[in-house]
Amino acid sequence: MSTIAEYGDLDGLALAALVRAGEVAPHELVEEAIRRAESVGAELGAIVAPMYDQARELSRKTLPEGPFRGVPFLLKDLLAAAAGAPFQSGSRFFRGHVPAHDAELVRRYRAAGLVPVAKTATSEFGITPYVETRAHGACKNPWDPTRSAGGSSGGSGAAVAARIVPAASGGDGGGSIRIPASCCGVFGLKPTRGRTPMGPDRAESWQGFSVQHALTRSVRDSAALLDATCLPEPGAPYYPPPPARPFLDEVAVDPAPLRVAISTRPLLGQAVHPDCAAAVLGAARLLEDLGHRVDEAAPDLDGPAFSRAFFAVLCAEVAAEIAHAARALGRTPTPDQFELATWTLAQIGHGLSAAEFVAARRHLLDAALKIGPFFRTYDVLVTPTLAEPPAPLGSLGPKGASATIMKLLGRARASGLLKRLTHVDPSVDQVYAYIPWTPVFNVTGQPAMSVPLHWNAAGLPIGVHFVGRYADEATLFRLAGQLERARPWAGRRPPVSA
Repeated sequence: MSTIAEYGDLDGLALAALVRAGEVAPHELVEEAIRRAESVGAELGAIVAPMYDQARELSRKTLPEGPFRGVPFLLKDLLAAAAGAPFQSGSRFFRGHVPAHDAELVRRYRAAGLVPVAKTATSEFGITPYVETRAHGACKNPWDPTRSAGGSSGGSGAAVAARIVPAASGGDGGGSIRIPASCCGVFGLKPTRGRTPMGPDRAESWQGFSVQHALTRSVRDSAALLDATCLPEPGAPYYPPPPARPFLDEVAVDPAPLRVAISTRPLLGQAVHPDCAAAVLGAARLLEDLGHRVDEAAPDLDGPAFSRAFFAVLCAEVAAEIAHAARALGRTPTPDQFELATWTLAQIGHGLSAAEFVAARRHLLDAALKIGPFFRTYDVLVTPTLAEPPAPLGSLGPKGASATIMKLLGRARASGLLKRLTHVDPSVDQVYAYIPWTPVFNVTGQPAMSVPLHWNAAGLPIGVHFVGRYADEATLFRLAGQLERARPWAGRRPPVSA
């Protein structure tokens, strides 16, 4: 096998099949991944911590006989701690931190035969839907390097799209798998709340809204990865009902005709770009051609109230995250060690009372309870993943007068004033306008996926967002497999690719 000629055309399961057949050795795949990471990965800003020596050593040992034996893999540099590898969470505050043990999810990746090659770029603590940090710079979109790869799993999305590896890990607390999947033209599924492990260092993240999985080029790789990682974790606070059969088996089976709701009306924002609306309308036509019943419908939601409540919970979580990191590392946090948005959110979090935090969390859970009955009528909800095509670099972060005010007030720890100002701050509103669907389904805990079904006239990928019933990844995988066969995307290559 000429790895340069074939490597980028195959998904992870296909590469593992070549290893099992003796046509290629794991160390050859790892060397090819490293070569690509050093060239294209550096150009895109997707790689932040090489693990090359570890990967080379591991690839020459006897690897577990898992479904991905010998396949190179990348780990998002957030939550996915790997023993002996730098772990920075996109933050300068963590510089020099090297954990001594694997996260449980990483342990399961290794047991599946995957070989971690490097850590990928993330926004600080996974907060923003773009990756532009002072710690590592900007992560660029391989379809247009002047645009964002999305966030917070931007490095993973860019690396998979650019053919560095067939799959990479991600985490999703408000859309952070689905956003970069849409921006980079790859497949990204957020599993049901609690489906994958968070331990051993924490039981949950962001009040359980955050869940980890992966970004892949093929649907079957995503399904097989979830099969390899979704067993219950002892001591975890919750676990959804187990699947009836392996998720990988679902991918090859067309679903029975589904009742599908489509909507281009933003749940949290105000408007949607015509390209994103066109992607959904095109998907609706395809679904009808495949025999599904399609209606225009959406769940009811008080968008402004939901946005305020989600923002309050996020601020409290960021404050707690910095405090936890300070204790664990034995360091004193100062504003200059963090992104402006991170520090500002933390100060707002410090200003919230316990009653305000509980009220915000209750509002979110009550909203989820009201959304649930919608899925008694419909099997799947389809929306745009994002309200706009991939954003230009630098367009979503705080800037101008807004940045100046945040900086001054954040340094003064003027929490009460910040709390009042930020609810109407243009930077916050701009982010919600960009991601007006994805955070809602982190709160409900439902599985959701971004499927690369559309490219606009400028050649930019536009993801289509599918939401399933709680614990029903099976239906999403059946539908995704059917869509992949009907409208294949694996052959599309971005201008910047290995």
